[in-house]
Amino acid sequence: MKQGIHPDNYRLVAFKDMSNEDVFITKSTANAKEKIEIGGVEYPLVKLEISRTSHPFYTGKSKLVDTAGRIDKFKNKYAKFKK
Repeated sequence: MKQGIHPDNYRLVAFKDMSNEDVFITKSTANAKEKIEIGGVEYPLVKLEISRTSHPFYTGKSKLVDTAGRIDKFKNKYAKFKK
């Protein structure tokens, strides 16, 4: 690898998907406030809401959003305030 082309904080970082607890390690410059120990080695930890292991595009699981049902629930909930 060429010397001097990467930032000083380019290092191995652990990324954790909080929805399914999947952890993967890759090189990154991401700032991390927490640390995690994996296999006896301590890595900076970056928490993610969604990753390749939980994203519907990659998993093939899609969620159907029932917008009509939500509107009906809203109307029923606030119908008592209607004059």
